[in-house]
Amino acid sequence: MEILVCVKRVPTTGAKIVLTPDSRAIETRNLGFTISPHEECAVEEAVLLVEKHGGSVTVLTLGSQEATQQLRDALAVGADKAILLETDSSEWDPMATANAIVDAVKASGQTFDLLLFGNEAADSGDYQVGVRVAHALDLPCVTGVKGLEVSGDTATAKREAGGGFERYEVTLPAVFTVKEGINLPRYPSVPGRLRAKKKPLETSTPQKNGGGLEMVKLVTPTEQSKSAEVLGQGTAVVPKILALLRELKFVE
Repeated sequence: MEILVCVKRVPTTGAKIVLTPDSRAIETRNLGFTISPHEECAVEEAVLLVEKHGGSVTVLTLGSQEATQQLRDALAVGADKAILLETDSSEWDPMATANAIVDAVKASGQTFDLLLFGNEAADSGDYQVGVRVAHALDLPCVTGVKGLEVSGDTATAKREAGGGFERYEVTLPAVFTVKEGINLPRYPSVPGRLRAKKKPLETSTPQKNGGGLEMVKLVTPTEQSKSAEVLGQGTAVVPKILALLRELKFVE
């Protein structure tokens, strides 16, 4: 079984985002970087499937040279080889990103049984890339996957829906976008990092093809202020508490 996992280098989840003075990029001097939790689970799922069925895992990213760090992390937890589609630090829109991935898949000369993506990017929240790749390659696609089993040339995907689960059976090859919670990702060990240094990492420069969207500027969400009010101390505060509970309609 041959599996391709596509990941994206993003600022560490939960980090405070500060923009450059021209509001066209994120200030990265004090940021750590990782891949999204969804993509961590996609890498883990690929490694688990290969451990069970045999084959190999290829991890791919589109980004700057610094993204090799995230590729090496994926190699350290069990992926077999990595591909960097090297660009400058500018953001590529979902269409251009999907086109570059499709070109890389075709150029590899390899037939992948599964193409795994995170359900959405942790930074931009795009849900499009996996679906666009599936459409361009004319492959079936299931999104939001929380369970995945493979038997022969058929994959069964499970996704949450309406308090329960939907199950989809698709013929391989196919594309799946994975959600956090499908598994518990392992962390790179020291021996794993040493082995990762010896695994192949290919680099190529993709052509930026398609898109139509142009970034004007970035805007960070407005921070919500929080405050606390001390109503008083001792028994004297009881009437104020009752008045507040009545205002909130917790008591009559």
